[in-house]
Amino acid sequence: MTRNIYLLIIIVMLSCDMIGLWAQEGPPPVTEKDYAAGPVVQSFPLQQVQLLDGPFKHAQDLNLEHLLQYNVDRLMAPFFKEAGLTPKAELYPNWTGLDGHVGGHYLSAMAIYVATTGNQECRRRMDTMVAQMAQCQEAHGNGYVGGVPNSRAIWEQVAKGNFRLLHRAWVPWYNLHKTFAGLRDAWLYGHNSQARKVLIKLSDWCETVVANLSDEQMQRMLDQEHGGMNEVLADINKITGDPKFLALAKRFSHRQLLDPMSEGRDMLDNKHANTQVPKAVGFQRIAEIDGDPRYARAAKFFWETVVHNRSLAFGGNSRREHFPSADACIEFVEEREGPESCNTYNMLKLTKGLHRMNPLAAYADYYERALYNHILSTQHPEHGGYVYFTPARPRHYRVYSASNQGMWCCVGSGMENHGKYGEFIYSHQGSNTLYVNLFIASELNWQGKGIRVRQETSFPDEAKTRLTMLTDQPTRLALKVRHPQWVRAGSLTLKLNDKTWQTTSRSSSYIEIDHTWRDGDSLEVILPMHTTLEPMPNVPDYMAVLHGPIVLAAKTGTEDLQGLIADDSRWAHIAHGELLPLEEAPMFVSDDDSVTDQITSVAGQPMHFQARSLIQPAAYQNLTLEPFYRIHDARYIMYWRTAKSQTYRDIQAAIKQAQEEKLRLDRSTLDRVIPGEQQPEADHNLQHERSESGIYRNRSLRHAKSPGWFSYDLRIDPNKSLALYVLYWGNERGSRTVDILVDGQRLATENPVDQWNRDDFVATQYPLPADWLSGKTKITVCFNPHRGHTAGGIFDLRILEVE
Repeated sequence: MTRNIYLLIIIVMLSCDMIGLWAQEGPPPVTEKDYAAGPVVQSFPLQQVQLLDGPFKHAQDLNLEHLLQYNVDRLMAPFFKEAGLTPKAELYPNWTGLDGHVGGHYLSAMAIYVATTGNQECRRRMDTMVAQMAQCQEAHGNGYVGGVPNSRAIWEQVAKGNFRLLHRAWVPWYNLHKTFAGLRDAWLYGHNSQARKVLIKLSDWCETVVANLSDEQMQRMLDQEHGGMNEVLADINKITGDPKFLALAKRFSHRQLLDPMSEGRDMLDNKHANTQVPKAVGFQRIAEIDGDPRYARAAKFFWETVVHNRSLAFGGNSRREHFPSADACIEFVEEREGPESCNTYNMLKLTKGLHRMNPLAAYADYYERALYNHILSTQHPEHGGYVYFTPARPRHYRVYSASNQGMWCCVGSGMENHGKYGEFIYSHQGSNTLYVNLFIASELNWQGKGIRVRQETSFPDEAKTRLTMLTDQPTRLALKVRHPQWVRAGSLTLKLNDKTWQTTSRSSSYIEIDHTWRDGDSLEVILPMHTTLEPMPNVPDYMAVLHGPIVLAAKTGTEDLQGLIADDSRWAHIAHGELLPLEEAPMFVSDDDSVTDQITSVAGQPMHFQARSLIQPAAYQNLTLEPFYRIHDARYIMYWRTAKSQTYRDIQAAIKQAQEEKLRLDRSTLDRVIPGEQQPEADHNLQHERSESGIYRNRSLRHAKSPGWFSYDLRIDPNKSLALYVLYWGNERGSRTVDILVDGQRLATENPVDQWNRDDFVATQYPLPADWLSGKTKITVCFNPHRGHTAGGIFDLRILEVE
């Protein structure tokens, strides 16, 4: 049955007004504003927006407390080491190989808090880090500063067009981008003039390093994750006015993404998501600066296809860090690794930039959705730790970082996230038009206009907000208030000084109130919320519940929350607790088309709901649905399988049959690497010669042609009986004899050609001799093809505990 037929069935089952943002909204219309250089609207400096009491103020304040627990000397240690200077403290050990990246994020966070709160300890730390980066830059003597391990050798080889060391290291340009961004932010947010000087010298160094590379060499270099290098170089063009940096930003723009996106072609299947999003942020920034229509089209189409086709209800995207194909979207439900927080951090950057160029309410609708449901939810509300993956699998859970441990990428972006909530609440067009984009308790001090706007609300617990103007003299101002996508046309009500302001408006638009405002004038905005269901992309049998823009979820238990607060181990950012059977998870079972009518509010408890008549099995009928961002330290359900009563048991049986072997395999797995996927390979110390990754039948793979090879490090427990699990394609052709080596000893010789003759994936297990494992905690597994042969493709590799 085709995807369209499935969608038709689900739409028939549900009333049309239950379908949410992604299923209902089309892409924003193309306008000339998309291609005009310069912003149409501008954000306010963080200094001019103060948060008032509410969930975002709590998150901002808690994050500051959490940040001040980190040791700056340890964050700076990689920079001193690479400069040949003596570090003041030992390096943080976690994510060794990406040393220095969190230092850049931390510098950005300190600068953000200088702007947001004026905190003097943050200013001291920011100034100290900048001064120490200047010291390291002087020691290098060529303008470079960074914490990238083996910096000198890597960049010397890059300058010669030799990328061997670059591609063997852990994403050096991505790492260095965080240093660029930290220095940029120390200047733009923190007004540290030394940061500007260090940044320009570093940028000059960058231009020199790639000066002799051809366009073809630049593109080969960019095949490795490189963060938002094009974005930050475009920013440096604006900071300095030097056109060479805009030209350099374009050289750092990866045509593998730029070309198809600018042509409206989605080629994101199986791509590492957060490698792609920062590139698109750079496309937008370049377009904003010089109006290049190719970059504008690419940024806009990227946003459209990710938001409308590839995002879950809470605004996040990716599973196992990659964009799945349509056929593989069911893995959102099956995998323990859901959307990555860094992806949404970067999608919000892209969204904010596109809104500056063309202030469509659709951009603010997505921003609101992702901010409340993903970003706010990724901070623990008590100890302030950060979340890496947010699983969508029913009855799984998230784990949190601890200060001074776990130097994950999402720790770095998390440091920044909770300090800049004020950036998009308001924006302005010139001095006469003010946009209210978000309904967050806050006060804007529009210094250039001489007015303050105080927004008081307990949204989403109440479906309204009040804006009060504070001004010394009457001021004419066009106030544009967002009519959100989730408020039906004609339902939004405005009361100016308690008198109804007559207006007609549609969902996902801005309402203009052109008025001469006097001190104390108030505008009440009443935003009726209703409950909707939203299907998972390409998996319409699974539904998320929203009330207004807020995703509702339910706590289902606290069993086996393994690693809830992560330690410093390499894979601690993943929730390794047991995967619970999907067929036993609560489902929505109803023969009534009005499903949302059976989701009812709990008296006296704002934003709490029950659905007793819908939920099966009966043991879960007392579950309470509440905002997902308030659920912590528990297993939860966010996506609900839907069924009719006559098919419920059959669906349970089918799910059980499909999942039984997968769960058995998961329970016996001690370690796993998915060949061809960036992060799992980096996690397992991929080493290789003449080896390539690829995709076949929607699964990633790695192979190597003789005399090439590839290897991974895998964790073991020497006290258990273990086997190596390898997944092959069951109908390979060609010459594919390979020796499988464990720490240099030949475990097996395998040739999958003509062995199974099945158009399916086939797994083989190779027992690991106990005496090979004694005294070890890891082994190196190498695939070494015979002369004239190819090793692989290898699609899955695990260490299994066997009976």
